[in-house]
Amino acid sequence: MLDGSVRFPPPGHAEPSGLLAVGGDLAPERLLAAYAGGIFPWYSEGEPILWFSPDPRAVINPARTRIPRGVRRTLARAGALRLTMDTAFGEVIRACADTERPDQSGTWITADMIQAYERLHTLGFAHSVEAWDAHLLVGGVYGVSLGHYFAAESMFRRVSGASMVALVALLRQLDIWRFELLDCQMFTPHVGRLGAELRPRRAFLDALTRALEAPTRKGRWCFDTGFFL
Repeated sequence: MLDGSVRFPPPGHAEPSGLLAVGGDLAPERLLAAYAGGIFPWYSEGEPILWFSPDPRAVINPARTRIPRGVRRTLARAGALRLTMDTAFGEVIRACADTERPDQSGTWITADMIQAYERLHTLGFAHSVEAWDAHLLVGGVYGVSLGHYFAAESMFRRVSGASMVALVALLRQLDIWRFELLDCQMFTPHVGRLGAELRPRRAFLDALTRALEAPTRKGRWCFDTGFFL
């Protein structure tokens, strides 16, 4: 059980499920300490806050993103979408919370989680990518960034391919900025198509330590001038 400090047990103490600690709060200081240690919150409404550090960990190196033929077709079909960064963070996280997922009942993106990550966004640590069809938000992804590390929390789509377009755009921009890690946390076929790999916890934490040596790109993000997929 966590106490009033923001310290966490060593990730190697996690249970086989990845559960490391219980309790605490979602204050910015605790959340940032968690991400810096390779830990993230994941729990349902009515439960105490649960903190995880799974082994192995699913990650993508932005420089080695794989765009298979099927994904290229998806990108081509969705090529008319307009992409932005950090223009609708609140809308993106709420759309992710409202998205039904076949492998879970309800959502882990509770009202408290939304409030906590909106605070991180205001502080310049949480970011979103939005995909628009004219003025309609049709897809997006959000997460937390420290150094050259980005922890992707969730994504959604309202039209086919929109979430994939947003994620690929994020990976392309992270590569331009020389980010070393996009943390998917759990492996899914969706991220596997882009080249996600499973790394043992120790290897992941070593890579995270290196990524955190870079300065954090705080504040509002936007795509570089001339960016294209």
